[in-house]
Amino acid sequence: MSVYATLPKRVETTEVANELLRKLAAIHGPLMFHQSGGCCDGSAPMCYPAGEFRVGGADVLLGELEIDGIPDAIKVWISLEQFEYWSHTAISIDAVPGRGAGFSIETPEGMRFIIRSRVFTDSEAIELAGKPLLLGSGEEKLIV
Repeated sequence: MSVYATLPKRVETTEVANELLRKLAAIHGPLMFHQSGGCCDGSAPMCYPAGEFRVGGADVLLGELEIDGIPDAIKVWISLEQFEYWSHTAISIDAVPGRGAGFSIETPEGMRFIIRSRVFTDSEAIELAGKPLLLGSGEEKLIV
């Protein structure tokens, strides 16, 4: 069960992304995402085998994806600085044909993950206000 189970979801996936994630999990085992903040990979969601990307102490856990056919939840992390830009949005991870410019493990499959987003509704924003987030350090922190 997700650490944020009773709150509106900050991150979800499309069915196309779920199909790709099931394939990747069968190849690589448990997975994780880190939403990058730029540089050579743009601002793409990067998928790695769980634990292969070292999460920073200030990285924010956006949520845990529970996908049918994948036994382990997929944690989705984002840097604190990037989270501050996107804190008012719900993120959806999608997959499209093509090759990304990063190090994400879907590249050999001829697909790439992308982010779609929408602004939280007023009621979602109210529910999320004042709720602490889990950081990579293990600390819970209120981020306003």
